[in-house]
Amino acid sequence: MATIELQQVEKKFGEVYAVQPMNLTIRDGEFVVLLGPSGCGKTTTLRMISGLEAVTAGQILLNGRDVTWAHPSDRDIAFVFQFFALYPHLSARQNIAFPLQAQGESRAVIEQRIHEVSRLLRIEHLLHQRPGALSGGDQQRVALARALVRRPAAFLMDEPLGALDAEFRESMRAEIKRLHIDQHATSVYVTHDQIEAMAMGDRIVVMSNAVVQQVGTPAEVYHNPRSLFVARFIGSPGMNLIAGDYVEGVLNLPGGNRYPVPESWLRPLQQQVGRGGKVVLGFRPEAARVTDDGPLHAEVYASDLHGSYNMLHLSVDSSDILHARVSRQEHFPVGARLRFDLHPDWVRFFNAETEQAYESEVVS
Repeated sequence: MATIELQQVEKKFGEVYAVQPMNLTIRDGEFVVLLGPSGCGKTTTLRMISGLEAVTAGQILLNGRDVTWAHPSDRDIAFVFQFFALYPHLSARQNIAFPLQAQGESRAVIEQRIHEVSRLLRIEHLLHQRPGALSGGDQQRVALARALVRRPAAFLMDEPLGALDAEFRESMRAEIKRLHIDQHATSVYVTHDQIEAMAMGDRIVVMSNAVVQQVGTPAEVYHNPRSLFVARFIGSPGMNLIAGDYVEGVLNLPGGNRYPVPESWLRPLQQQVGRGGKVVLGFRPEAARVTDDGPLHAEVYASDLHGSYNMLHLSVDSSDILHARVSRQEHFPVGARLRFDLHPDWVRFFNAETEQAYESEVVS
């Protein structure tokens, strides 16, 4: 397969950045997900790797070879689009065979490759049908087969599941991940769906406003977000964030709440904040523990059953709503006042002005 390197790669339209200078190395056989909201630059980055979009500055290396200005056909990369891009007048077999025919492969090689990928994707029975007769999931399998049949150095996928309904999305997500593992293929996958990214990626590149916010494993971006944007964007719901005043080991929060900072955070915050200052407290819903003697208190605003657990929506004051995950056996009526504590290793703190995370001594 391939190693893909982006060195100070950027894209501007006029004076507006679509992608600000970024450095990223995608290792051989790695599955990397570009994640972010619409307009953040993730698809533009993918198109620059493929050669469909020219870079404004920087270099793109494929296995150490500079392909920055190489034609897309000279990059040995396969692209899977969101809307399948199948030829409607050709059968599935003919669609799959097309890139090999364009390369001048022999009929024997073409038939062998079609047999291999159709068996891998379990579409042998669909080869004689045209795309219009296939379901969305089957059309996407044919599109994947057309990319796989070339045996390219890398696969690029631009929201390939975006046009599918929820049931197909889940099954195709598993299919694509299984294919990646079986083929040990270097893959770059674009999505705005953070659940998709968490489930599939070896590493996730979180982007916002043309800037890379964080690069890390799914566990790293979930448990240790490097900015308030990542904290909000990753998770369903996102991380609870509540601003307060830090004074010598205690965080004074809205609603008269006072949160004693965990021992492991005292020295880091003292070094980075000093004796006092504005600090944002962050914690995931599962970090909250309802207990009679908890230091924090709130009112139950609403409660949702999520099958195996209940999600409490807690009102701290008129503007702050927090989320706490409790067992399905725990029931709290709307309007009830309750106290809760936070798991000391699962809290995070952010600079209220720069919105960047403070460094900690916590190991999760």
